Amino acid sequence: MISSFAYYNAVFRKDFVDYCSGRLSEIGLSQGLLYFLIYVGKHPGCTPGELSKALSMDAGHTARSVGKLEQGGFLVQKQNKEDKRSRSLSLTEQGEDAFELCRNLFFLWDQQILKGLTKEEEDMLMALLKKAAGNLKKKGAGPDV
Repeated sequence: MISSFAYYNAVFRKDFVDYCSGRLSEIGLSQGLLYFLIYVGKHPGCTPGELSKALSMDAGHTARSVGKLEQGGFLVQKQNKEDKRSRSLSLTEQGEDAFELCRNLFFLWDQQILKGLTKEEEDMLMALLKKAAGNLKKKGAGPDV
């Protein structure tokens, strides 16, 4: 049996994707759009540039993803009155509902995975993961969702 962080990370990621995919497809979302929706939900009024930077995505990928979310009725883009080149992003009512579903998926998956851990073990695990994730930000990688 392989015992490395990378291995367990891959196992958890696959399980999380499988867990979410069915629910997301029911509402017209893909796994790829999940983090875009969550970021806009947590940062209403953000710009596409801020979204790209926060998720470490290029502008083209962000524009396509924002377009898909807008076409699906999940978000709207509003042009800045002072700077016509700038747009702000916010969720629609449908987007807010999807945002809550996504937050719930995270919570329910966490409960399933952490089942059997004591509160102290869970707190310790989260603290260690947060510390390890900090190493990503030091290198300039990793989404800030």
